Order: sequence, then structure tokens, then C-alpha cells
Amino acid sequence: MIQMENITKHYPGRRGEKPLQILTGVDLHIRRGEYAAIVGPSGSGKSTLMHLLGCLDTPSGGTYRLDGADVSGLDRKALCRIRQEKIGFVFQGYQLLKKLNALENVALPLMLRGVPLRRREAMAMDALSRVGLAARARHLPGQLSGGQQQRVAMARALCCSPALLLCDEPTGALDQTSRDEILTLLEGLNQSGHTIVVITHDPCVAAHALKRYRVEGGRVRPAD
Repeated sequence: MIQMENITKHYPGRRGEKPLQILTGVDLHIRRGEYAAIVGPSGSGKSTLMHLLGCLDTPSGGTYRLDGADVSGLDRKALCRIRQEKIGFVFQGYQLLKKLNALENVALPLMLRGVPLRRREAMAMDALSRVGLAARARHLPGQLSGGQQQRVAMARALCCSPALLLCDEPTGALDQTSRDEILTLLEGLNQSGHTIVVITHDPCVAAHALKRYRVEGGRVRPAD
């Protein structure tokens, strides 16, 4: 699913300064159906790596193949298409629209794809059912707990059947009970065949993954 070979990322320095090197020679292989966690302290390059994995940015060097397609040098329009077709995102802050109910939030990506109303509502309801929230479909985000909002966000990520579920600190804003619920849900999704990558600073969250990697000094290595 993910094949990164000798990935580097740098940003131009200020006038007269050297470029800022963030990632150096990253090799990362994650197979289809695996559940992996990537951990690292602030400033380690973890967020930069997440942006590359999610096709939100392109590497300065090296090769990145996602689900068999080389995405290393694609332009913004092509990267956007890859994100829509291949990746489901789950963020720490949920990113739900407050004036839309749970069903409408989940169906939003389908609407942007031009899926007809009845079909997208059926697909969105199915996704909510998978995360145990069908009974809350007509509730607004403000009427849901933090854990329920994150499950809505996960349903939205799942509704387009992505090849990769990319989760950026998915439990960072949750209490322990809600965190455990989300981690149990991720484990269940992985057991049903989903490829999952979790970006986290929390070793307790990473411990639930079957493969763990650590970002440090711009490099990636197995955490075990």
C-alpha cells in the first residue's frame, strides 16, 4: 500500500541561509491491510511525513508509491484527485461542519463527487452504522460527545471506501473512555481489512497498532 524509497523533504532557507532539511532518506513500507503507528516528538518531522503520506505535499526527493501509483511528482490537481479516491482522513479536531447533522457531514464528500442524494444518504447511513452511530444520524455535532464526533469523522472517512485510512492524533482531544472506544473501533476496522496508519505522540495509542515506527532526526525506523 505504502512504498517510500529514500524520501527527502527540505524547505528553502531565508536569504543567505541553507535549506531546512526535515526528512532524510526515509524508507517506509506498509502493506495492504496492515495497522501501523508512526510516533515521534514535536519537531521530529512526524507532521511533514504525515503530509507526504496523505498527498498533501510532495517530497523533495525519492519515490512514493501509494496503492501502486507513483505520486511523488504529481501536481496539486492530481494530488487532490488521489486524496479523494485513495485516502480517508481522520483529524484530532474532527473537522465537522457545525450546521450539518451527522448524516450530512458524512455524506459531504459524496456530494462533492456528484453522487445522487438518495445513494449518498444510503452510503452515509451505512458508514454511520459501521461506527455504531446510526441512531445519531440527525444530531448536530454540538449534540454529540467528543468521542461520537470522532466516530462521525471516521464514518465520513470510510464512506468513500478509501484504500488508506490516515489518522492524525485521532484520540488527542478525547478523554480516556472515548479514546479507548476509538482505538477499539480502529482495531475492528483493521480486522475487517482496512489499511490504517495512525500518527501520534502517544505511545499508549501506538501500542494498539501491529507495526510501529519512530520518526527521529528526520529518519524513520522501527519502534520495536
